[in-house]
Formats: sequence, C-alpha cells, structure tokens
Amino acid sequence: MKHKTFEVPAIGCQACVQAIKSELQTLPGIVRVDGSAATRQIEVEFDAPASWEGIAAALKAIDYPPAAS
Repeated sequence: MKHKTFEVPAIGCQACVQAIKSELQTLPGIVRVDGSAATRQIEVEFDAPASWEGIAAALKAIDYPPAAS
C-alpha cells in the first residue's frame, strides 16, 4: 500500500475537503482519504490500480490540483 500526504492550495473550507474525498473515493484502488481545511493537506492511501498520476489527474479535473512538489 502506498501513502501520500500533499497540499492542495485551492482548499478553502471543509466542503472542499469533502469534494476531494468524494471524488478520490470513486477511483479503484483508493483505500483511505482524509484531509484538513486548516492545513490544506490531503492524505491518501492507495493500492494498484490507483497511482499518484491518476490521483493528481482526478484532482486537476475537479479544480483542486495538488501543489507542485
């Protein structure tokens, strides 16, 4: 299982976090998604077939792209 914590600068409130969680949980292979509006950070655990590239693409598609790392 892979684990990644990353910043999403577009997060402005808890509803934004919920939108991200709802979107990512639809992806095959996503095990857990959690986040904080206060820190603008999302934490995700995933297995194949999910990938970081797929997660980042899904976030960009809903206008919550992850910060460049």
